[in-house]
Amino acid sequence: MLLRMSTLLLRTLREDPADAEVPSHRLLLRAGYVRRAAPGGYTWLPLGKLVLDRITAIVRDEMTAIGDQEVHFPALLPAEPYRTSGRWAEYGDLLFTLADRKGAEHLLAPTHEEMAALLVQDLFTSYRDFPVTLFQIQTKFRDEARPRAGVLRGREFLMKDAYSFDLDLVGLQAAYDRHRAAYQRVFARLGLDVTVVHATSGAMGGSASEEFLAATPVGEDTYVGCTACDYAANTEAVTTRAPAVGDPDAHPATEVHDTPETPTIASLVDLANTRALAGRTNWTAADTLKNVVLTVRRPGAEEAELVIVGLPGDRDVDLKRVEAALHPATVAVFDDWSAHPELVRGYLGPQILAKHGIRYLVDPRVVTGSTWLTGANEPGRHATDVVCGRDFVPDGTIEAAEVRPGDPCPACDDGRLTMRRGIEVGHIFQLGRRFTDAFAVDVLGPEGKPVRPVMGCYGIGVSRAVAAVAEQHHDDRGLVWPAAVAPCDVHLVVAGKGPQLDAALDLGGRLAAAGLRVLVDDRTHVSAGVKFTDAELIGIPRAVVVGRRLADGYVELRDRATGERTELPVEGLVERLRDEAGATRRDGV
Repeated sequence: MLLRMSTLLLRTLREDPADAEVPSHRLLLRAGYVRRAAPGGYTWLPLGKLVLDRITAIVRDEMTAIGDQEVHFPALLPAEPYRTSGRWAEYGDLLFTLADRKGAEHLLAPTHEEMAALLVQDLFTSYRDFPVTLFQIQTKFRDEARPRAGVLRGREFLMKDAYSFDLDLVGLQAAYDRHRAAYQRVFARLGLDVTVVHATSGAMGGSASEEFLAATPVGEDTYVGCTACDYAANTEAVTTRAPAVGDPDAHPATEVHDTPETPTIASLVDLANTRALAGRTNWTAADTLKNVVLTVRRPGAEEAELVIVGLPGDRDVDLKRVEAALHPATVAVFDDWSAHPELVRGYLGPQILAKHGIRYLVDPRVVTGSTWLTGANEPGRHATDVVCGRDFVPDGTIEAAEVRPGDPCPACDDGRLTMRRGIEVGHIFQLGRRFTDAFAVDVLGPEGKPVRPVMGCYGIGVSRAVAAVAEQHHDDRGLVWPAAVAPCDVHLVVAGKGPQLDAALDLGGRLAAAGLRVLVDDRTHVSAGVKFTDAELIGIPRAVVVGRRLADGYVELRDRATGERTELPVEGLVERLRDEAGATRRDGV
């Protein structure tokens, strides 16, 4: 393949676009890989499409290598299967919905579990047909409220999704393990530094769930790692070590104190130490019980429910963790205090909540026998020795508190958690029978009785992976593509005109004939300096400069990643570059 920049649909930009928030967004726009077409929608230009296709080929190669079979579902789907599964309501505003000319409701598919289950139900009737795994590489749609960061979070994106069907949980685990290993091979081939973390299942449901996060400071996902073991988890999935349970009757009786002008934890702690409440002058925020009022709306519910979360006062509520725990409900901070006069803002305690029928969930640190300084449910008053299990009984526990660096590791005794950021590029789930139950997918088992298959789901964000690679492979001059995903193998930069241009085009033709992908900067209306700047911005691994030494039979080879420059004879150059490309590239095409 030979591309000539004089005719290529390509415009590089000298300045950063005003709306580019992260390096990948900025560089993919500046280097001419994508152009914004609409909020959350991007046009892939020729160089960008080549990168997208190469990543797609690697993903397809690894999926077929483990026996997955490729299909292609429609993107425009009827509403009924998603109503049957419950996800029409669960996805809510994230769905793009529409009606056809007859008034029938449809959606643009965010994912295809329902269609995969119905296809297997339609075609398979016997245990002899299993196991089977289907996959597709397909455009998906989600109506993101705030699309951002270019192709990292769009409303339209390319995704690989696979669906495994097995007769039992042993088979499901084997399919899950195969895909987990295949994903690690995919991301290694893409040159991505990826961490596999425990995750929540969200709208997919099911039991086990892991994310593959590409490490980058601009990642939207926060995850933790342990200093002493290999534990890693998305913060939404981190579990809290609970202290030992105590005796609720081993504490003094509750005492109410006047605490005027103390609506915040900080002001309460200051006053408690100044006045030595309950005979103490060592109060900290961790000794207080903060009670946060939330509104929780279930899918399809007309009204929201009040839920109050109790947690140590040195912690804030993480709404993403709350939503993960209460999925598929949506959660918001309560603000209509006038509608609930029984709730005294700034002085709320759990002692009265059962009487008012308000659900009260507590952080795992709030255990039976723990004692707290908390609100007395009267303006300007707090209470000491409010004991869990004696003065209030929670309705359950919830992982709602923020996770912080230095927290104990849930998986080992010695480790502490460190915080990191990453981009989710893959997610795998053990779905179980959620979708086969929804559609009563049964097949005849080996003993002549019906068997209901179990499902797994395995997704890779293909278009998002382009941006993730760009985030991890760039410098202050531009993109630095790994050889396996670069749009071309060689970038020929013509430093002059006349004989040099003719020689470059001839060399480019011979390289293309040898099986390499070649980009030739044959533009005659720009300076050599602009060509070099564009070459660094575009980021192809090897650049060959055809310049003044051509008359002596030499060209300059530049390595984009290391910056190394080497003068080489033109004689034998085609064979050398062909061999180097063959040694570093395995794209599965």
